[in-house]
Amino acid sequence: MDEIKLYIEYVAKGMEAIGVIIIAIGSIIAISRFLISQLKFKHHLYSRLRKELGKAILLGLEVLVAGDIIATVVTEPTLEKVFTLALIVLIRTFLSISLQVEIEGKFPWQSKQIENEHYT
Repeated sequence: MDEIKLYIEYVAKGMEAIGVIIIAIGSIIAISRFLISQLKFKHHLYSRLRKELGKAILLGLEVLVAGDIIATVVTEPTLEKVFTLALIVLIRTFLSISLQVEIEGKFPWQSKQIENEHYT
């Protein structure tokens, strides 16, 4: 049983590392594209940079939340650990929703019809 817990911990740590790597690589790509477009076109494409950075952070946060959930399988269910996990997931979920609203201009639970009504 201890061996299984050890492997689950490795998977959770791996998920956390993947989440951080996604954010880092996505940020580097977004900033590189922005700088290249600045050199080629001399346009200020800040909105594109913000969207691409937001997408990288959003994907990374989703993977980090998955890692946190996996990590709960092997932790002892004390109230302190449960509250800590709940707070981490709550903060990351709030950030994810905020970023998605910033990127798409609507809440994740709003349908395409609401989006189309907004533009007409």
